[in-house]
Amino acid sequence: MTRKSVLVTGGAKRVGAAISRRFAEAGWHVVIHCNTSVEAAEKLASSLPSAQVVQCNLVDLDAASAMVKKLAQDLEDWRCLVNSASVFEPDDVTVLDIETNRRAMRVNAVSPVLLAQVFLAHARSQAGRRVVQVTDQKLANLNPDFFSYTMSKAAADTAARMLAMVHDAADRVYTLAPGAILPSHDQTSAEAERSHRLNLLERHTQAREVADGALFLAEGPLASGQSLYVDSGQHLLSQPRDVIYLEREGEG
Repeated sequence: MTRKSVLVTGGAKRVGAAISRRFAEAGWHVVIHCNTSVEAAEKLASSLPSAQVVQCNLVDLDAASAMVKKLAQDLEDWRCLVNSASVFEPDDVTVLDIETNRRAMRVNAVSPVLLAQVFLAHARSQAGRRVVQVTDQKLANLNPDFFSYTMSKAAADTAARMLAMVHDAADRVYTLAPGAILPSHDQTSAEAERSHRLNLLERHTQAREVADGALFLAEGPLASGQSLYVDSGQHLLSQPRDVIYLEREGEG
C-alpha cells in the first residue's frame, strides 16, 4: 500500500467509525482496528474507497505491538495513528473496582502509549508522522463519575504530552478531547439529545466534528503537544456530575 495511511483504533463503530469515514473522504487508506466488532469493521471497510481491517484485543499488549509492527512493514506511507478505542464503564470514586480499573487503564492508557511508541519507532513516511490521542473534555471539567475511565484518560493525556516533548518536528503528538457526542449506556435518544446540549453553546456536538478535528491534526500545521477540544465549550464549564446524570436529575 503506497497511499497515505492511517490506523484508527476502535474504528468500526461510533466516533471511531466517523473518523474512519472522514479520513477516507480525504483520500487516505484507512486501517480499521476492531476487537469484537469484526462484522461492522468489514462492512465499513467495504464501503470506503481504500480500507482494510485488523483485529486485535488491546488488552493483549504483545498482540497490539505485533499488529503495529506488521502494519509498519506493509504500509509504505503510514502517516497517522488515531487512538480512538476505549472502554467506558461506570464505577464509584469511593470504592475502586479492581477489574474495571484494570481494563480501563490497559485499553485507554497503556495500550495507546505502546501503540504510539511502536508506530513512531517503525512506521515509514517521508511526510512525517502524527499521533492523535483521543481523550475527553472532562479532564478539564472534572466530575466524580466514571472514575476509572477518567483516571485512564488522564494517564493517556499525560503520556501523550510527554511523548510530544521528544517528537516535535517531523513527528508530532496531539490530544483530541471530545465532549458528549453519542448516547451512552442505557440512555434513550431523547435523554442523549438533552444531555448533549449541556454546554456553553447549548448545541449537540456531532461525531463528524470530532472526525474533522482528527483529520485537521493529521494534516494541519499545529506544533506537537497541542490539544484540540471539540465539545461546544463543555470543558469551560464546571459540572458536578456527568451529563448523563445531570440530565436525569434535572440539574442541567
